[in-house]
Amino acid sequence: MDDLESDRVERTVTVSNTDKWCETICAFANDFPNHRQPGYLLVGVDDRGKPSGIEVTDQLLQNLAATRSDGNIQPLPALTVQKHTIESKEIAVVEVLPSDGPPVRYKGRVFIRVGPRRAIATVSEERILSEKRTGLVKTFDACPLPECRMHDLILDLFLTTYRTNAVAPEIVEANNRNVAEQLSSLRFFDLHKDCATSAGALLFGKNPLQWLSGASILFLKYAGEKVTDDVEDERNFSGDLLTVLRELDAFLSLQIKTKPEKVSTLQERVVRDYPPEALREFLMNAVMHRSYEATAPIRFYWFEDRIEIQSPGGLYGEATPENFPRQNAYRNPVIAEAMKVLGYVNKYGTGVTRAQDYLRVNGNPEAEFKFEAAYFLVIIRKQQ
Repeated sequence: MDDLESDRVERTVTVSNTDKWCETICAFANDFPNHRQPGYLLVGVDDRGKPSGIEVTDQLLQNLAATRSDGNIQPLPALTVQKHTIESKEIAVVEVLPSDGPPVRYKGRVFIRVGPRRAIATVSEERILSEKRTGLVKTFDACPLPECRMHDLILDLFLTTYRTNAVAPEIVEANNRNVAEQLSSLRFFDLHKDCATSAGALLFGKNPLQWLSGASILFLKYAGEKVTDDVEDERNFSGDLLTVLRELDAFLSLQIKTKPEKVSTLQERVVRDYPPEALREFLMNAVMHRSYEATAPIRFYWFEDRIEIQSPGGLYGEATPENFPRQNAYRNPVIAEAMKVLGYVNKYGTGVTRAQDYLRVNGNPEAEFKFEAAYFLVIIRKQQ
């Protein structure tokens, strides 16, 4: 507080300017000077380094913490939020750790610290951030797939659909990078090995199954309540991820059964055996969190009395059966970011809770979960 503002410290008295907060957090996460040390956003501190006298409420702390998970900063930053009392006055402190996967973007723009001020990264500065990432530990979705080359990708899908949503238009116009560099900046291509990453192959590959043999969703609809009963319908959803998600959305709407229920003499309401919003949430979670190293598909089984969604790979990271779904960790952060960009995730960490709410409102029992080392199983019971 007493020192001058620097590339690791920002002071502000605003308690409502979330854009300023997020730009600062994004810049600290990028750690362009490569300090490999946290950056600090001090809320309630004036330009002289003195507490301004704000009231640090629970709502303010929640708003600061929400900058991590609202999906506008990609990939997700690692940060903590704390309240402190200095000179009998309250301040809020946001500690931001350097990201292992730069460049980090806020609303499609890469922010960095240049001394005590924020700036939007130039092409060369963004390239430096991308190069920093290659020396850091990678998740599987960010690892290179040497067999998947540029000619194996559907570039129009990236240029006309994904890039439009992921990068601000003025940034695209200002930069003169080739397609490989653009893909690399979003963690879809490895420039050093001249190949796509696993996420790039999954999102834009002409045939993702060629490299990720389990990257599909197997749907089976049974006539009864057991897997030994007759199969009434069978589908296999595969291809680039955007196509799979679109086809799955359309398919779900056709599977939900509805019936009229009399509310009064003159009124009826439509009753559904399953709320499509809940099924969508659970399926999106399966796609986002599954292990793509596994060769098994996501299994989507529709029985007479229930639906089962089995996803390869158990709980990941800090998530355990005891703290699920309050605690979450991302096995595939690049894929999670892509699904947020494409509009298939609204807010991180809330999908299961929302799905349970949809089930309750529709009159279904809450979903049940089974945790195993090799898979994660969701059971959704039919409305009685």
